[in-house]
Amino acid sequence: MPKGKVAIIVDQLFQDSEVTDPKEKLEGAGFKVDIIGPNTTEEFIGKKGTKIKADKSIENVLAKDYIALVIPGGWAPDKMRMNEKMVKFIEEINAKNKPIGCICHGGSMLVEADIVKGKRLTSYVSIRTDLINAGGRWFDKEVVVDENLITSRTPADLPAFCAELLKALSLVEA
Repeated sequence: MPKGKVAIIVDQLFQDSEVTDPKEKLEGAGFKVDIIGPNTTEEFIGKKGTKIKADKSIENVLAKDYIALVIPGGWAPDKMRMNEKMVKFIEEINAKNKPIGCICHGGSMLVEADIVKGKRLTSYVSIRTDLINAGGRWFDKEVVVDENLITSRTPADLPAFCAELLKALSLVEA
């Protein structure tokens, strides 16, 4: 019996390992993972060529059905932030104080959802100024945890990122 459902949102040109590594670790720990995209008909291709299909469309999901959210980076966040339903999904997950794991360029989704003010976080360095301008406090660390937000910089930080995500989920289950 799965421990709960975790959403990973995607669009074209996601950072491959920032989807595959957390998915593998979460499923290995007994969680059900849904890949959520703008649709379920398109094949989404990562920057390094990984091909995936979404299990569910953002049009057909509810934040209340998930215990956590993972936002990978790559160039996908630049597309996803223009999708009002994806932004709303993040806002709703955050409003319930559910864990949100966000890595690399995924931080632009946190800016779009207006949830970084006063938060400590990290990201890929190129969006540091965006996060600071949105009211966040940026740190150059492999992982930063502030309340429900778990953020990391790059694929090199995935071990620490996944460990903190699983730690946060162990508190949700308790």
